[in-house]
Amino acid sequence: MAPSIADRLQVARRRFFVGRKTERQLWQIVLEADEPPFNVLNIYGPGGVGKTMLLHEYAAMAQESGLQAVYADMRNVEPTPDSFEVAITLALGGLPPADPHDLLRNSGSRTALLLDTCEGLAPLESWLRTVFLPQLPANVLVVMAGRHSVSNNWRTDPGWHGLLRVMPLRNLTPEESLAYLNLRTVPEAEQTGIVEFTHGHPLAISLVADVLDQDPNRPFEPLAAPDIIRALLERLVQDAPSRLHQTALEASSLALYITEALLAAMLKVEDARPYFDWLRDLSFMEAGRYGLFPHDLVREALSTDLRWRDPDWYAELHRLARNFYHDHLVRTSGFNQRRILAELVFLHRDNEVVRSFLEFQVNDNLFTDRMRSDDVPALTAMVRRYEGDAAAQLFMHWQKRQPDATIVIRDQHQAPVGFVMFLTLNDATPEAIDKDPATRAAWQYVQGQSALRPGEKVAYIRFWMDKDEYQGLSTTQSRIFLNCLQYYLTTPGLAMSFFACQNPDYYNALLMYADIHRLAQADFTLDGRTFGVFFHDWRAVPPAAWLDLMGEREIAYSAERALPPPAPAPTQPVVVLSEPDFAQAVREALKHYTRSDALQGNPLVHSRLVVEKTGADASPAARAKVLHALISDAVDLLQTSPRQLKFYRALYHTYVQPAATQELAAELLDLPFSTYRRHLREGIDNVVTTLWQRETGMIG
Repeated sequence: MAPSIADRLQVARRRFFVGRKTERQLWQIVLEADEPPFNVLNIYGPGGVGKTMLLHEYAAMAQESGLQAVYADMRNVEPTPDSFEVAITLALGGLPPADPHDLLRNSGSRTALLLDTCEGLAPLESWLRTVFLPQLPANVLVVMAGRHSVSNNWRTDPGWHGLLRVMPLRNLTPEESLAYLNLRTVPEAEQTGIVEFTHGHPLAISLVADVLDQDPNRPFEPLAAPDIIRALLERLVQDAPSRLHQTALEASSLALYITEALLAAMLKVEDARPYFDWLRDLSFMEAGRYGLFPHDLVREALSTDLRWRDPDWYAELHRLARNFYHDHLVRTSGFNQRRILAELVFLHRDNEVVRSFLEFQVNDNLFTDRMRSDDVPALTAMVRRYEGDAAAQLFMHWQKRQPDATIVIRDQHQAPVGFVMFLTLNDATPEAIDKDPATRAAWQYVQGQSALRPGEKVAYIRFWMDKDEYQGLSTTQSRIFLNCLQYYLTTPGLAMSFFACQNPDYYNALLMYADIHRLAQADFTLDGRTFGVFFHDWRAVPPAAWLDLMGEREIAYSAERALPPPAPAPTQPVVVLSEPDFAQAVREALKHYTRSDALQGNPLVHSRLVVEKTGADASPAARAKVLHALISDAVDLLQTSPRQLKFYRALYHTYVQPAATQELAAELLDLPFSTYRRHLREGIDNVVTTLWQRETGMIG
C-alpha cells in the first residue's frame, strides 16, 4: 500500500524531533510494561513548548510497540460530556451515537488515547475524573496535554493517586536547541544568539528558523522581526480581559519580580490584587520567594514587542518601576536593600552593555556576609592564586589595618566563594598608603583635586574576586557588583571612589556606562601584572544625580545609544565648596530667602545638596525652589527642640517673615537687641550645620 499523507507527515515530524529523552524513556517504560505504572499521564506547559510534537512522537512510539494510537485535539470541543464523547468517538473512527467506551472495549487491542489542548476542558475535570475515565478498559493509556496541570482533586483522590502521573514540559536544553538548529541548517554563527533569545522554546526556535529559511543572508535580530514576536505572543499569551490587565502583563516582563505593591505603582491604582491574582493564574507565570515572574521566553517576547510597538509606553513603565525602587531604597538596608538594587539593575537588562556583564539570577544559593577571622587564610589564598605573593601580602597589610573593610560572598555551606575589599583611604596612615602602589597612586591623584571637606571619604575597591572565575563573569561577580553599588549609594560623605581590575579593557564598556571612568594615571603594576583603575567623583555627580543618569541610559537598548560620544563639560557642574565658603553661601541664602531671583545666583544651587534633589539638568528656577525648601526645612527643624525654639523665632522674624529692621524684630520678640543678635547667630549656625551635614552626606 502506498504511504498516505499522514504517514509522510509523521516521518517529517520525527525527522525534526529532538530531545525529550526523559519524557520518551518514561513513555517507553509504560508501553513495554505488562501492567503500566499509571493509566493517565497529564503533560502541561505553556503554549508552543512542544506538547503537540511530543504527543505525535508518543503516537509513533505506541504504534511501533503494537498499540493503536489515537490523537484528538480538544481545541474546538465544547466542554460538555456529550460533545467530548462525540469527539472521542470520531477520533476512534466511529460515528455518533456510538459510545467511545464500547468502541475501545471492542477494538481488541491496547490503545493510547492522546488528547491535546486540554486546557479548554477545565469545566469537565470532575466528570472526566469520576465518570468518563474510570469506565475505560484497563488496557487504555490516556495522555492529556494542556497549559495547566489537573486540579489538586486528582492528587488527593486515593484511587487516582497511583494511576495518574503529572509531568511538566520544559524548554529544550541549549544542546537540544543547537541540535534542532543544525537539522534546520541554520548558520552556525547565528545559533548561539537564537538560543539565547528563545531560551530553548521550541516554537520560537522554529519560527526563527523559518525566517532564516526565507532570507538566509539576513542576521537574526528580534526587534527587526515583529512577526515572530506577534506569533509567539498569540501562542503564549491569552487575551487580557482589559487594558489594565494587559499593562500588568507588560509590567511583569520588565520587573525581576512583580509584587502587589510594585504592580499598584505601575498601574497607578490603589488596589492591584485583582490584576495580581490574574497574573498568578497564568500558565507561564511562576511564583518565587519575592514575587511573580514570567517564563524567560514570555518575558523576552513581551518586552521586545512592547519596545517595538510602543517605545514611549515602554519608557514610562520603566520610569514607574524605577521610581518605586528609588523610593524603597531609602527605606531599607542590608539584604533587603541589595535585593531592591538587584531589581533596579534588572531594569537595565535590555541594554546590551549591562546584559553582557551581569547574571540575573532568579534564585541562587549565595549570600553576603562580613569577613570572619577564619576566612582570612582562604581569602589570602585566593589573592595569591590570581595576583601573586606581593598582592597577598598587601591584602594582609590592609586586612590588619581595616579589618571591617571586606565583604564575603558565601555559598549555602557558608564557605567563601568570593569577596570584595572597600578601603577608606582617608582613614589610613600615610605609611600604610605608601606601601601599596595602588593606594599610593590613587592618593597622589586625590591630593591634586579639591581638598576633602570634613566628613568626606575616599574609597578604594582594592581587591575583588570569585574563587573560581577570578574577575570573570559569574553569579559571585554579579553579587560583588551589587555590593559595590550599595556601598556607593549608602556610604555617608563618599567623595571619590577608585576601582581596580586586572583586565580594564574587558570592563571598560560596563564601567563607562555606569559613569565610572578610566584613570590611567592611577594604574599600577605588581608582580609583573598591570592593573587598570577606574574613578568616579561623587561630589561632581552625587548618588541622586547618578541614579537619574542611569535612568536615562536604562532604556537605551544598544551599546551605541547607551554610550554616546563624550559630551562637552556641563555648563553648570556641581560646585564643591569648602566649609567656610559653604557657610557664607548659606548666610547669603538666608538673607535672600524671600527673593527667588537672588537665590538663583547663590553658589548653593550648584552644590551636591541641591543637585541631588533636582538632577543635573534642572533650570535655575527649579534649583532655587529646592534651595528655598531645604533652608525652610532646616529652619523648621529648630521648632522641634524647646531649647532651640528661641533661635527659630529669631530666624523667622529676620528672614522668613522679616520685620522691616533687626531692631523691630528684636522688639517683636520682646528681647534686648544683644540677646536677639545672639539668638540669630545661634540659629544661623544651626542651619549651616544641618545643611553642611546634608551636603557632605553625614545625614540624609
